[in-house]
Amino acid sequence: MTPAEAELHPLSAFLRPWFADGAPEISRLNAAALDRGLVTGSGVALRFVEPSGGPDGYEERAFLTGEIATRAGNRHDLFNALIWLAFPRTKAALNRRHVAALAEARKKGSSARGRLRDALTQFDECGVVVAGSRSDLWQALCAHRWREVFVQRRAELLRTTRFLVFGHASHDALAAPFAGLCGKAVFVEVDAAWLNLSEATALAALDECVATQFDSRDFSPRDWQPLPLLGIPGATADNERPDYYDDRRQFRPPRTMRSGSSPGNR
Repeated sequence: MTPAEAELHPLSAFLRPWFADGAPEISRLNAAALDRGLVTGSGVALRFVEPSGGPDGYEERAFLTGEIATRAGNRHDLFNALIWLAFPRTKAALNRRHVAALAEARKKGSSARGRLRDALTQFDECGVVVAGSRSDLWQALCAHRWREVFVQRRAELLRTTRFLVFGHASHDALAAPFAGLCGKAVFVEVDAAWLNLSEATALAALDECVATQFDSRDFSPRDWQPLPLLGIPGATADNERPDYYDDRRQFRPPRTMRSGSSPGNR
């Protein structure tokens, strides 16, 4: 079942423009993609289509033909399509890197996915972009100093930081959120000017920045920082209470961050 606009979780609210006339059908998704000239990783025009029984997997089919397998009436696939509309450059970069890594593995006679493809898949499914002007807040999140960030410095966090859920599986899960729901976060440092942009303009600039990161360097699953989604201010009314962050099922104790692990700090 696909969601209606009124059913969108607060962390999915930036996708609301596509729900103005109800849950978007594939024809409306394609009209939006065509209107914006969206392409997949090879530069081929993007189209959302029903899955086929062809030999190519999702990433190869998208790269070679521009076809994004999208099941009608499927919430998971709908959110994947909406993230293509919201973050087209980043999704194209992920597609490009997937196909290049797959081709490299085949040249070596390997069927293993490898660390890069594992990392790309994790971010595609569960990624969160943390865009902020205070890298020290990000470092505190990486060190699991949850109360410092979300309670003691909450007002500062709200002024300086935005959380954009990228992973379509996370958006799907947010339709029925549960304690312990966690994203794979990356940090992008922004300035005050970005924080004051309109939502659409800020999203486009962020998309370009994140896409450049994915095109310019390799990743492993260890590069992503775990982020309890229901700890983000506004994700649930419960987290207005300071004692919400005492729940160690969601907010695990501080740890030592691996040096240089955050892509946003390189």
